[in-house]
Amino acid sequence: MLRNTRSEAIVALCLIAPFLIIYGLVFIYPTINLFMVSLTDAPLIGDGAYVGLENYARLWGERRFETALWNTAYFVALTVIPGTLVAFAIALGVSRLKGRLQALVLALFFLPYILPVSVVYLIWDWTLNFQFGIAMYLFDLVGLARIPVFKSTTWFMPAVGVITIWWTCGFSVLLFLAGLRAIPAEIYEAAALDNSGRWTTFRKLTWPLMWPVTTLVVTIQLISQLKIFDQVYLFSTGGRPNDNLVLVYYVFQRAFQLDQGGRAAAAAVVLFVIVIVVSVLNFQLSRLSKEGRA
Repeated sequence: MLRNTRSEAIVALCLIAPFLIIYGLVFIYPTINLFMVSLTDAPLIGDGAYVGLENYARLWGERRFETALWNTAYFVALTVIPGTLVAFAIALGVSRLKGRLQALVLALFFLPYILPVSVVYLIWDWTLNFQFGIAMYLFDLVGLARIPVFKSTTWFMPAVGVITIWWTCGFSVLLFLAGLRAIPAEIYEAAALDNSGRWTTFRKLTWPLMWPVTTLVVTIQLISQLKIFDQVYLFSTGGRPNDNLVLVYYVFQRAFQLDQGGRAAAAAVVLFVIVIVVSVLNFQLSRLSKEGRA
């Protein structure tokens, strides 16, 4: 059967043209413009003089930027792997339930994920507030000293990390649960016939088969937590925001509070590169690990 290759190419181009146009306007053009602005001393709104790589050179050695970089890395370490393990454990537990009970428990774990960050802030501020938080009254009952969690440099990031895991793990639980349901039941039946214990079955079957889903969850969590801003901004209210800086918060301060669009764009480009590099490295390491297991 004869095929008109040129006509097929035109049809294919027409089908993907709307996506390419929207993608170019929403992502490609702003990204290119961001790189261009980072090479100038422009304010938030308006043009600026070309300064080359000066904005990038000024980032290194700046205490606030180093604080933001360290806090972001610290927050990623607190949330990505622990959050993945917590979600996996919850998914394993939920997968053992049946019927309406499973649906109810899954809904309870997923409910925080659909809450806006402002509601999450209010819930945990009512819980951990130094003066009237519910948790502080429990501390009083057992004779422990109250802790100003959101005004303490030591406790701020761990507290926000726990809150973030509570808030976002519902989506990861869904991904893990979908992966567990995709594993054929015959595999576990064969393992049972071989008298395989639960730990051996998990280590030899479940964990290797769930590795692609685990990689996906870790990648999503890495990208999401590297861009942390909302929780830090809200919980820093009335506290010490400069000690709790993360990269997006640093960009926000430079752009909207100090009117330094060029320097904010340079910091945003650094974050953009970090997200790409970390995501690619995570994907490649996961692929190599999977090949090694095979």
